[in-house]
Amino acid sequence: MKKLNVTIQLEMSVPDDWELARTSEGGHVLKLPNGQYLDIAIEPLFASNPEETWSSTEDDDVLNDLLDMVDSEEVTYEFVTH
Repeated sequence: MKKLNVTIQLEMSVPDDWELARTSEGGHVLKLPNGQYLDIAIEPLFASNPEETWSSTEDDDVLNDLLDMVDSEEVTYEFVTH
């Protein structure tokens, strides 16, 4: 089996009241003012607690609003050999 590195670099314009929150595993997610957290590492995922279960949204307006915030996106794929 081979390893795949996927690097996603997004530049977004977000509201001033969004904050970074650290998870118990040392990662970061976004804390939104409505009491939700947002993780957009692979796809936009939401949770009311960053330590609980994350889920996607079926609300197209929410997804479109997030996509409208993206100023630029760069994705690279690379197989890694050890």
